Amino acid sequence: MSSQSSALFTDQYELTMLSAALADGSANRRCCFEVFARHLPDGRRYGVVAGTSRLVSALSNFHFGDAEIEVVSRFLDAATIGWLRDFRFSGDIDGYREGDFYFPGSPILSVRGTFAECVLLETLSLSILNHDSAIASAAARMVSAADGRPMVEMGARRTHEESAVAAARAAYLAGFASTSNLEAVRRYGVPGAGTAAHAFTLLHTTDRTNEAAAFRGQVAALGVGTTLLVDTYDITNGVKTAVEVAGPELGAVRIDSGDLGVLARQVRNQLDDLGATATKIVVSGDLDEYAIAALRSDPVDVYGVGTSVVVGSGAPTAGMVYKLVEVDGIPVEKRSSNKASRGGSKRAVRLSRDTGTLVEEVVYPAHAGAPHPAGLEARELMVPLVRGGVATLDTPTLEESRSYLAAGLVSLPWEGLRLSHGEPAIPVRFADSGSWRVR
Repeated sequence: MSSQSSALFTDQYELTMLSAALADGSANRRCCFEVFARHLPDGRRYGVVAGTSRLVSALSNFHFGDAEIEVVSRFLDAATIGWLRDFRFSGDIDGYREGDFYFPGSPILSVRGTFAECVLLETLSLSILNHDSAIASAAARMVSAADGRPMVEMGARRTHEESAVAAARAAYLAGFASTSNLEAVRRYGVPGAGTAAHAFTLLHTTDRTNEAAAFRGQVAALGVGTTLLVDTYDITNGVKTAVEVAGPELGAVRIDSGDLGVLARQVRNQLDDLGATATKIVVSGDLDEYAIAALRSDPVDVYGVGTSVVVGSGAPTAGMVYKLVEVDGIPVEKRSSNKASRGGSKRAVRLSRDTGTLVEEVVYPAHAGAPHPAGLEARELMVPLVRGGVATLDTPTLEESRSYLAAGLVSLPWEGLRLSHGEPAIPVRFADSGSWRVR
């Protein structure tokens, strides 16, 4: 997020609650809010936490200057306006590190401080974590389906301009190799990728016999290692012309339509017959994890994914909520039908066998000792993100979080990587407050 104030990335009711709490004297009660998901999206076996670094960055810019005060003064009283002018978050935040998994009930984020300062962070926290985690969760499934072959994120034209930048970052975190979005390249250092669209071929072509002109222009500018789009007209002629223009050292050809599996096999045979045995095949066009998995046995070298990773069925909401769970050290909980929450500040450990395979996640009261069953390795999941309103110094880089997730995917039980419907990859258990044994 830019250096502009993030204070209005919120809902009005957070400020009206603040006003009422200041008026009735409850604003300074010590509270704990938690972010969690009650369930995973349909068909998902795990979720990926993403956006925590963006959230911490946005929090540093959460202040009310004159421009923000002008907006909120339309509905707030003078006392609340005065409080907001001096506001800076001074509480503590712990959370799952970026690139870790989450499951139903995982206490992904714990925000502690006064009610007044914590309640203001609900929408900011959820908008960032829900968006980025949804993208990363979808992208991670696609990366697994691709089975080691590179993937390019190219969904910027299917979503809001700022969402596109965050989506590119989240997809890269999840294992995509590069993005077409140059703002993500500038802002987050994600590797960029891209060559030409059908428009460039059409620009040079008055009939199908002149397709070579476009290829010559692209090769002259970008070199023979470029990727030529060969399906503007007839793919067989397109591949033939591409190799004639660039020679057998042509970097890659891209197919953007049709039956991609059949076409990839035909193109691979044709390239090999033409001596372009090292030329790669890039496919794109409405790909999701299921289409990618279906192409696993075909000679595809690189996948380009757009809509499904940023807004389509591949990236449903993460379903996270931000709930008050403790007031002045006393657990509080919501009991609404189908929207219940568990009271009390919590922490969590994840248990694994000595082979590294994950077994379960255990959520336990923050004031208690962490469960550690015999014969299993236990890893504490929550790490400090903010102390006294200031970001901790050990926030991992994007590259570190990317590597962390890649290593984590190896630890999931194999059935947890299936694309089919089923239970979460590992169960989440809540420790019994009396015995601290896992229920």
